[in-house]
Amino acid sequence: MQLPAILDIEASGFGRGSYPIEIGFCSGEGALFCGLIVPEPEWQHWDASAEALHGISRELLLRHGKSVRWMAEQLNTRLAGQTVYCDGWGQDYSWLSRLYDAAGLALRFKLDDLRGLLNEAEALRWRGVVDVVRQRQRLTRHRASSDARVLQMALGEIKNGVAA
Repeated sequence: MQLPAILDIEASGFGRGSYPIEIGFCSGEGALFCGLIVPEPEWQHWDASAEALHGISRELLLRHGKSVRWMAEQLNTRLAGQTVYCDGWGQDYSWLSRLYDAAGLALRFKLDDLRGLLNEAEALRWRGVVDVVRQRQRLTRHRASSDARVLQMALGEIKNGVAA
């Protein structure tokens, strides 16, 4: 089974006012892409608990991040015409919309919920398989491209009947 591209977003926090700070994906062929985003001047929301989870500081974004336009153009170029999956569609779609609105560009790929790829039995196993894959990869921080890789690997294991 050819696995689909999986996208993950790290953000300034959750809820109203939050915005994307890192976007990464794992392509269907397994290639990784990831980039930090410099917050727009009006993007002021910051949640210290989110920073503790992903380990990305606002200072790091200001030093090493790319513009919202650069990130939107990269995603459009690399994912054009594809259906790309994520595990938090409601929040991820909102963050992508915020990015593309700020960049003044239209999304050139479709974002869909990864759970739509799972049948009922697979959905029941999902979280456990993701946790096992994360432990096996020895990942302790949540970063966008490594999280996307974990989700893609977990999907592959579930679809191939690998026990977790």
